[in-house]
This record gives sequence, structure tokens and C-alpha cells, in this order.
Amino acid sequence: MANKIKTVIWDMGGVILRSEDWTPRRELASQYGMTLEEIHDLVFDSDSGRMATLGKIEEQAHWKTIGDKLHLGPETLIQFQEKFWAGDRLDYELADFIRKLKPSFTTGLLSNAWTNARHVLTTSKPCIDAFHVAVFSCEVGLMKPDPAIYKTILRLCSTEPEEAIFVDDFAINIEAANNLGIHGILFKSASQAMTDVMALLNGDGVA
Repeated sequence: MANKIKTVIWDMGGVILRSEDWTPRRELASQYGMTLEEIHDLVFDSDSGRMATLGKIEEQAHWKTIGDKLHLGPETLIQFQEKFWAGDRLDYELADFIRKLKPSFTTGLLSNAWTNARHVLTTSKPCIDAFHVAVFSCEVGLMKPDPAIYKTILRLCSTEPEEAIFVDDFAINIEAANNLGIHGILFKSASQAMTDVMALLNGDGVA
């Protein structure tokens, strides 16, 4: 097929920034009498977590809600947060791959994230420079898989759906992108994602 791709859009959590060591979260879950799934749901899928994702509350307000639920004092809550994120790693190889795409393609970041995300990707997990455009759910009041957030980043990238690739680790988000005509790639590993992106950029399609 003729190569018409102009833009490559990436998810953040689970793709560029991943939980590589689950031990700290398992220890937290055990400490507070929860399963790993339950502690994940408390942090990401609770009412306050969804409000933070949509930018309706600040990230710290969400953490305070968690602290109140678990009866944590301020210092213990900070320790809880630090341990929750302790196993997360930035994939520097993948970030460099995206940087190498930047001179020839528009690179975008599309993330369901809280208000501190841009700061994190500028400081402790530096990779924001790899992208021409970064759209965070908390800043636009929309979250994947809402079609409106995909349309937002396409507009900011001056790109039509069929001219864009989107890489994400959730099938529901890829399905939403595909429904708009975007070329979705379901992330399974960094090497697989890079191979699949290059196949599309070279006009070969994805197996």
C-alpha cells in the first residue's frame, strides 16, 4: 500500500512508561489487605481516580481521597505513593526510537493521565521532548476511548485519521482508534511495537 502516514501517536502508561517490577505494589496490597487488582482499581478506577483523569480534581486531591480511605497520615501517604510508583520505568530505547521519528513524522502523545503527568515526563521520566504534541486527558477533560480525544490530537497534529498510527496497550482504545480510521497497533512489547510501526511507515502493513 502507498505510504500516507504522517503522524505516529503513542500512549504513555503501559507503553513508554511501564510497571516493570510489580513487587512494590504487591507488597502494598498485602500490607493493606488488598489484592493487586484491588489496589490498582483503588488508584486508577475509583471515582476520584476517574475525576483526576478528567481533570476535575487535582492529582493530590485524588491521593488524599485514597489516604482518607486507608486512614493514612500525610507522611504515610507520601510513602504509599512512592512505593506505588517504585516499579515503574521509562523505556529509554523506545523514547529514543520516537525521537528518531520526529524529524520525518509528527509524533504525538495521547494519555489518560493526571495533572502531574506533564511535569513527570519533563523531570523524573524525561521524554516529553520526543513529541511535537502531547495531549493529556486531565488537560482536555476527555479520556480514551472517547472518540473526541482522538479527534483532538488529530486536529492538533493537522492529521487525518488515515494518516495516523496509534499505539496503546488497551484493546478498547485501539478499537476506538480503528473505528475512526486510525491505524491502531496494540502494544505487547517495545520490540513488537517498533517493528509494527516501521512496517506501517514502510507501507508493508502489520501482520
